[in-house]
Amino acid sequence: MRRRSQPSVSNEVLEEQFKELLSPAVQNQMSHYRELGLRSRILTLPLMVAAILTLIWRQVPSVHELTRMLNREDLLWCKAVKVTQQSLSERLLVFPAVLFERVYKEIQPLLVERWEKRRARPLPEAIAVARKHFDHIWVADGSTLEALFRKLEALQEVAPGQLAGKMCLVIDLIRQLPVELWFSAEPQAHDTTFTEKLVELTGLKTLLILDRGFYDFTFFARLMVQGTQFITRLKAKATIQRLRTLTQTDTLRDTLILLGSGQNGAPILQVRLIEVRFGTTWYRYVTSVLDPRILPPFVVADLYRRRWRIEDAFHTAKRLLGLAYLWTGSVNGIQLQIWATWLFYAILVDLGDAVADAMALPFDRISLEMLFRGLYHFTQAFQWGDADDPVAYFADPQNQDLGVVKRNPPPDSRLILDPFPP
Repeated sequence: MRRRSQPSVSNEVLEEQFKELLSPAVQNQMSHYRELGLRSRILTLPLMVAAILTLIWRQVPSVHELTRMLNREDLLWCKAVKVTQQSLSERLLVFPAVLFERVYKEIQPLLVERWEKRRARPLPEAIAVARKHFDHIWVADGSTLEALFRKLEALQEVAPGQLAGKMCLVIDLIRQLPVELWFSAEPQAHDTTFTEKLVELTGLKTLLILDRGFYDFTFFARLMVQGTQFITRLKAKATIQRLRTLTQTDTLRDTLILLGSGQNGAPILQVRLIEVRFGTTWYRYVTSVLDPRILPPFVVADLYRRRWRIEDAFHTAKRLLGLAYLWTGSVNGIQLQIWATWLFYAILVDLGDAVADAMALPFDRISLEMLFRGLYHFTQAFQWGDADDPVAYFADPQNQDLGVVKRNPPPDSRLILDPFPP
């Protein structure tokens, strides 16, 4: 994605919505801000949150440009204030990232509450089936952060091309909101680095959807012991022993199996193997949910297919919201940018879900990228007096040329919900 040379213009309606959602959470963290021994200075928590969110949502191209804006503009809830680029750059290196994490976790329940109030937007059938048995349906995946861009004076000694670390994200597949985020400074860290944290995060009535980067029998066994269920893909050379066939057709094989050989202390697991043929290719899924009446076989396949939502989230955060262009080289500074980006991402998801609800469309039909890009057109319409509500604006049939609703919807084929398809 080509970087902007100038920041986008502001919009008082959007800024007012940011204030309403975030100001209470920011103020509630001031006591923790003081507990960390941070002095009351110009670049306080409210100002840093306002400045960094502005940097993301208005696509400010550099810290230098952000400094100019701080010196001249009121940003969100903060008045213009005289600061130097050196002060702001140093602050980005050391300002505690945990404060942005706490702000996000403060608004997380509010975002869930707003989601629950929207009833017109339909849920995908597979998710609706799984919700009957699980309180949480989460997707976890890891992603390596790109090479550092040496944009601050403090980074001039950092070797060019150095990777910046790895993050692991957990997304709520029901609401599309980030649940948890972890960071490792080791860019080559394997996804299994984060399995201990996943075990601690999950529990009863949680369904965890994992790619093969988390393929570890001991990890699977620990999830099963604590009542967490999972879905993943079977590795090509996996050792299995078939116990009982539940369903077998030309396009489906649903079987109870023993997985693993028990070598080197790895447990042998009793799981369910679901093999589904699409065209000429067979896809093989493994789940710890042994009863097809809880998760029918085609529901399992559809849920795993929806794992792509987390890949879409990574793409949005990196390419659209700028997480591929890191501001700092310090571990804390990188974490600060990560949390700030996912904080704004959650706000964008909330707006997208409101638009989906206003149009009675599934959230999957909404393009977050085109919604974000369409904020420019809403701002123009607002300045001309033609719009005052972003949700109504994007839901208006006259504005469908903005591409917020994805074209070419998938064919209307009903998901097979039978636990034992004939």
